[in-house]
Amino acid sequence: MIVSVNGLAVVSADASTELAAARELLRQRAVAVELLSPNEVDDEAITEAIEKLLADEVKVPAPTEAECRRYYETHGKAFASGELVHARHILFQVTPAVHIPEIRARAEQALNQLLAEPDRFAALAAELSNCPSGQQDGNLGQIGRGDTVPEFEAALFRLGAAGVLPELVKTRYGFHIVAVDRTIPGDRLPFEAVHDEIAETLKASVEENALRQYISILAGQAEIIGAKLDAASSPLVQ
Repeated sequence: MIVSVNGLAVVSADASTELAAARELLRQRAVAVELLSPNEVDDEAITEAIEKLLADEVKVPAPTEAECRRYYETHGKAFASGELVHARHILFQVTPAVHIPEIRARAEQALNQLLAEPDRFAALAAELSNCPSGQQDGNLGQIGRGDTVPEFEAALFRLGAAGVLPELVKTRYGFHIVAVDRTIPGDRLPFEAVHDEIAETLKASVEENALRQYISILAGQAEIIGAKLDAASSPLVQ
């Protein structure tokens, strides 16, 4: 099927047609607001322009103190001192040389496979993970708070997190498929100790929704053939 955005053909490579079409839509918007030359073909330059575009045009308000407090009260079990989890992961590493939308598309494809067939986790970890743990079924062993980067920790200790998590976990290292096998409860931490973590969690959720809505608005103003952007599952950029 031919995929085009405003009359320009989209090359899909390893990414899904929706991901490729959405990236082209964002590229065209970056050109329209003079963040990018129409003739620019360097992938890194295009990615940087898209990131600047989103920073300029997608405003994400910081969560209020009341919102953070409400989240703390309703997710109290998620904030415990001494709490431990046993977890596994598959890492799709992001480096300066990789094409981020393609890496994310591969990670999403693998996640969808595992949500349907969780017993394949060990096999896919050995095949796909860029972490040495891939050779041990993706096993990370026993993890406590403070043992990992904050964004990974937030996913591991999220209230009710169990089994293969239904969304990718994005960290500074790349995209992770995560399975939480066991949680050992601890003592509840005070609100002040977890305020920043809560604020980051709430902001990430709002940001994801805002990016999806932004792409949907752009798609509604464009002529797109061969792809449905309202079904796209990611904002395409890191």
